[in-house]
Amino acid sequence: MSKESIVERIISDAEKERETLLAEARQKAEADVAAAETHAERKFAGVKAETAQKAKAILDGKAASARLDGAKAELKEKRRVIDCVYGGALKKLCALDKEDALKLAERLLKDYAEENDEIAFSSDYRFRQEVMKLDIVKKKKLKISHKGVDVEGGFVLIGENSDKDISYAALLAA
Repeated sequence: MSKESIVERIISDAEKERETLLAEARQKAEADVAAAETHAERKFAGVKAETAQKAKAILDGKAASARLDGAKAELKEKRRVIDCVYGGALKKLCALDKEDALKLAERLLKDYAEENDEIAFSSDYRFRQEVMKLDIVKKKKLKISHKGVDVEGGFVLIGENSDKDISYAALLAA
């Protein structure tokens, strides 16, 4: 074997080894790239799912807040309507004519007054004198207070053991 053939063989073997090493390096690089892409896709899917959950939680919170605000507004409006209705009813009770006011007073005294209670009228009660003349007042020995009470329409019964607010506003509230 000549020197040239040995050199050629060495060069040929080196080229084959270089080709083998390059092929192995390419395969390893392709495998590394594929693994990195798979890892990146998994990471992206995880981040995307986490972001979707956070977005859903935010939207659910906003929806709950909106429902609560709506319910508050509805309740406020219902309260306003109820207050208007009760206000109108209270005005009608305070404006009862003499006959109806006395019938109501007699019924309230019959049902709620105890013997020797004191009747304290609201400052705007118009039929104080007529109530004092009712038979039930004499029958239960009720006293009439000369000082008014701060209630809306009607009167309060002041008793030995307890007081009873049977004003028109209290009746409507009950």
